[in-house]
Amino acid sequence: MATVLDEVSQASREVANSPTRPAGRRRRMSGWHFVLFPIAILFLVPFLQMTLAAFSPAKELVAFPPPFIPSHFTLDGFVKLFGQTDILLWLGNTAIVSAAAIVSNLVLCSLAGYGFARLRFAGRNVGFLMILATIMIPTQLLMIPTYILFAKLGLLNGLGAAIVPWLATAFGIFLMRQFFLTLPAELEEAGAIDGCNRWQIFFRIVLPLARPALATLAIFTLLSAWNDLVWPLIAINNQQAFTLQLGIANFQGAHQTDWSLIMAGNVVATLPLILFFLFAQRHFVATMTFSGLKG
Repeated sequence: MATVLDEVSQASREVANSPTRPAGRRRRMSGWHFVLFPIAILFLVPFLQMTLAAFSPAKELVAFPPPFIPSHFTLDGFVKLFGQTDILLWLGNTAIVSAAAIVSNLVLCSLAGYGFARLRFAGRNVGFLMILATIMIPTQLLMIPTYILFAKLGLLNGLGAAIVPWLATAFGIFLMRQFFLTLPAELEEAGAIDGCNRWQIFFRIVLPLARPALATLAIFTLLSAWNDLVWPLIAINNQQAFTLQLGIANFQGAHQTDWSLIMAGNVVATLPLILFFLFAQRHFVATMTFSGLKG
């Protein structure tokens, strides 16, 4: 019986790791490439301008109009960023918040998504619709009651205030449920015939198939938790618990703004997101293809 389960698990891993198109087959050029390429360049220009501004002299950043290409490149902004600010502390705090958010979302949202996709219980559809309806509630309406709740729990002015709101998300549950619905039920039935309980089926058969969806959920969670500013701005006043976005926001004052610090800080804040997306983009595309979330 164990042999049958191993074969099912191996098959699920092979399906999850299979490429989206046959090896050696190149994707043909189409008319859409001529449309999408200028759009990609258009989205790349702001990041390129931010990067060039981070290496520009401070005097050129306050000139009008500011030059797109600096007269000479300088590291003054980065020297000031790492020498006069707590950027490394903020970066570490943001990494802790993002890592905790990613791990908790992968665990909780996958469990909840699988339950709504496969388990039969009273009120399943109503419960899922109620969770999905929370996406339509504006975040601004929840800030005051959330702040009061966190104050009573003693979670303000610490990393817990930034971590707890990202422990699970309605979108993550929706994404995982949609992906689990696309998986063939025969694999789970084979595991049940082999004597597996529901937990063994989930961890040994379903999760290996859900790697693309888990990678996509990790990308969305990282983007949201890493770039979160409004809620930490309200809930955190302790500088030792500042996140990266909150620390960079303090570079802009009421009477003076240090643009070299802001641009250098934005480059430091954006680079990890780009690297993470490049690492997980294949799984992201696979999830958008098979879960019906295209467009």
